[in-house]
Amino acid sequence: MTAPMVKGVPMVKAEGVHKSFGHVDVLKGIDLEVAPREVFCLVGPSGSGKSTFLRCINHLEKVDAGQLYVDGDLVGYRRSGDKLHELREKEVAAHRRDIGMVFQRFNLFAHMTVLENVMEAPIRVRREAKAVVRARAEALLDRVGLGAKADSYPAQLSGGQQQRVAIARALAMEPKLMLFDEPTSALDPELVGEVLDVMRDLAESGMTMIVVTHEMGFAREVGDALVFMDDGIVVEAGHPREVLANPQHGRTKAFLSKVL
Repeated sequence: MTAPMVKGVPMVKAEGVHKSFGHVDVLKGIDLEVAPREVFCLVGPSGSGKSTFLRCINHLEKVDAGQLYVDGDLVGYRRSGDKLHELREKEVAAHRRDIGMVFQRFNLFAHMTVLENVMEAPIRVRREAKAVVRARAEALLDRVGLGAKADSYPAQLSGGQQQRVAIARALAMEPKLMLFDEPTSALDPELVGEVLDVMRDLAESGMTMIVVTHEMGFAREVGDALVFMDDGIVVEAGHPREVLANPQHGRTKAFLSKVL
């Protein structure tokens, strides 16, 4: 099944995307489009290919067949006539700067303060002026409710606070697309809400987001589109409230009966 298509140039477009690891086919022909400013939720059981698909979008994993585009640009390759040529790592890295990614684990630099963590990439990767980056980083920390923790170290923060720093760090590169790979799955239940609140704020500001999540309430309230994946394919797609309230496919019904 193909996810519903959108008008104009999509922020993300997948055409027949396949990915295997050894003899295991993880993605078996993914076709979908994500519109600019859309909150696009991917749900499904573990091992269904959701996280692998996210990693293909910023070329952390190379697709084996099919094509992926971000904002009209082919991911990881350039086209010359009928042939595709793989981009050099430096070119891939340049494209990746426009895509923020937040993982299950926070991956903060333990030896750096919260503020230094947020400032690191714009200074090191984009060579921006330190004063400019500092002002942006401080504003982002205020936005995620951690302005008072700028001089703290990651070990002094809760898991929810660390994940909010990770979101601020991704935003510091001023991306046009944010990818979230189960950002609340490693958190204690009482800390989930504070991270989802930051993501709601991002959605309201118009950030294009692809969110792999098990938080069905978030998908229902904030999502513009929802795709249910299983065994490497798109099984069902539609508006989150419609899919969650009235799933059409038996596999979707079975999954939702266990998580809702």
